[in-house]
Amino acid sequence: MRASCLLAALATGGLVSAAPSPKPTPPREGGDVNPFLGKAQFVNPKWAAKLDQTLRSFLWKGDIVNSLRTYKVQKTSSFVWVSKRADLSNIDDAIAAARKAQKQTGKKQIVGLVLYNLPDRDCSAGESAGELSSSENGLELYKTEFIKPYAEKVAAAKDVDFAIVLEPDSLANLVTNMGIELCANAAPVYREGIAHAIAELQQPNVHLYMDAAHGGWLGWDDNLPLAAKLFAEVVAQAGTDKKIRGFVTNVSNYNPFNAVVRENYTEWSHSWDESHYASSLAPHLEAAGLPSHFIVDQGRVHLPGARKEWGEWCNVQPAGFGPAPTTNTNNTVVDALVWVKPGGESDGQCGMAGATKAGEWFDEYAQMLVKNADPSVFK
Repeated sequence: MRASCLLAALATGGLVSAAPSPKPTPPREGGDVNPFLGKAQFVNPKWAAKLDQTLRSFLWKGDIVNSLRTYKVQKTSSFVWVSKRADLSNIDDAIAAARKAQKQTGKKQIVGLVLYNLPDRDCSAGESAGELSSSENGLELYKTEFIKPYAEKVAAAKDVDFAIVLEPDSLANLVTNMGIELCANAAPVYREGIAHAIAELQQPNVHLYMDAAHGGWLGWDDNLPLAAKLFAEVVAQAGTDKKIRGFVTNVSNYNPFNAVVRENYTEWSHSWDESHYASSLAPHLEAAGLPSHFIVDQGRVHLPGARKEWGEWCNVQPAGFGPAPTTNTNNTVVDALVWVKPGGESDGQCGMAGATKAGEWFDEYAQMLVKNADPSVFK
């Protein structure tokens, strides 16, 4: 399906006109080096293969333009999710592919991984409930059968760098959803599980980013200091000598990094897009003794007017692939824009007609993301 005409159109820049690139974000003082600088963000061949279906769908419709655009999306970096014990082999596959890319290009790879398997996971929503339960020895299984091999695999691949996202949506629930019984019961398990993961993943080639939800969740003035306090407690629980690189925001959500249109539902928030959220949270983190470095998921971004409130999170439409991954963020606390959520994988059987179960491929949605993608993806 990837005929020479596709390659020719891409090589001649026939998809979109190039827009001016943003200025690079300067390194921060004190020898604090952004781990993404000078490295190629890893392109996950397994996710690219899923997009073959999307490319074929466009070709069957005679839509050459969007088939070309899909081909370009397939060359864009995205994170690899490890969401259950059976997914641990995803790490091995990613390491092998990254080593191959390093050999072919001569450029150091940074592989994005998501660590996502806490007992009683997704305590407030339930669309992505995991395999482990705290009432069935889940915490011990998490430590011994998930974190231990996870840590061993990345530690052994010393020739590859990793950016690891720790447990999306978990600690945010402990800030705002303690009125939900499952979240209240899960709180000590979440704290201990994440602290243990931090302690076990202390390697020079591993850069840890704790999940900090998104601006619409924790970005309100009252929530910011509560979130920073909780994050500091969990890092301290990991051990006084244990470090994280920073925080990740907007995982699997749709908030823009720089909003072109400020939505009405953001009126009372200083965190009205993810760049403002990072800047709002940063001083609270620093006051709590934590690093104020961020990566921001822009794998999917809603179009203006797509939502009536921030709480809409499931297969939001219309949406498109967001800005291409980059370290050119124009925000000194943001290390990089990344694609954490693999676009095209459903949020659950909600939000859009025909939606598949959480994590399953939803090709109609993938097609929409391609059609509405940010132009930077096609440069």
